[in-house]
Amino acid sequence: MSRKQANTAKWMATVTLILGSAVNGYGIYPLGPFILMLGGFIWLAVAIKIQDYPLITTNAVMTAVTALALILHYL
Repeated sequence: MSRKQANTAKWMATVTLILGSAVNGYGIYPLGPFILMLGGFIWLAVAIKIQDYPLITTNAVMTAVTALALILHYL
């Protein structure tokens, strides 16, 4: 992954997280958490590619927690 590709992916993830936060703020469920999970997953993929361990940990945990919460809510 080139530096430009990584930067583009980082911005895509950031915009996705901002959008997910806005959707959550408007109380649109479960769309908000799904969008936030997508943004976290994109950040996780970038973090793995650039080997940024604090970002890997943060986004792996946040993505997993969101996925688990959605699964438990809809079971």
